[in-house]
Amino acid sequence: SVLLLRTCLVLLAFPIYLLSFLGVWEPFCRKVFFPFILDKICATHDKKSKKHKLELFRNLPDFRSPSGELRLLEIGTGGGSNFQFYPLGCKVTCTDINPNFQESLTKNMKKNQHLHYERFLVAAGEDLHQVPSGSVDVVVCTLVLCSVQSVGSTLREVLRVLRPGGAFYFLEHVAAEHSSWKYFWQQVCFPTWKLVFAGCCLTRELWKNLEEAKFSELKVQHISLALPWTPIEPHIVGYGVK
Repeated sequence: SVLLLRTCLVLLAFPIYLLSFLGVWEPFCRKVFFPFILDKICATHDKKSKKHKLELFRNLPDFRSPSGELRLLEIGTGGGSNFQFYPLGCKVTCTDINPNFQESLTKNMKKNQHLHYERFLVAAGEDLHQVPSGSVDVVVCTLVLCSVQSVGSTLREVLRVLRPGGAFYFLEHVAAEHSSWKYFWQQVCFPTWKLVFAGCCLTRELWKNLEEAKFSELKVQHISLALPWTPIEPHIVGYGVK
């Protein structure tokens, strides 16, 4: 039944599969479709997740360096929807593999002038070689680990760039319980969803990757954020300390 329903979705999305085969979809998705649709999804997601993010980022000031500065690096900054949650004077380095979010990023930077924006790096989470080891106090990653090529490599880079005692903050959608209808529909939607949404994987059990990453302290909470007509309701939120 999963294969049958997957086939039905493929037929419905056949023009996108054809454009992908012709090599047209990926550049169009990166430059036009994904920045546009992510801006819309993030607006809805931010409303649903605001109370969780307020609670999550509440203790960010606890991870200031001995000098009193808070140097924060965000992986997959996108349009900058998290800026509003960062504390006054925080020094922010933005990174994203896709440089096509300029419009919404500029808008959110102007809205959040309580922050110091140091630089923007076009970089994948698996390769942050432009960031020196042990140079940041906090790394933030929200709705990004679903689409990186390698979760393990990304978490190794996170631990490398963090100073000892620094923290990694995350909020990510994850696989549902395997016995649930939610997981059934995640399996059905998986191939088409991944193609349409720039490599986003619906069935990653990211809490397992975090447990394997060997943080000295790890806090993970499973929550539910219902987004209409999407299979990304199950989420995890928390932070790990190096």
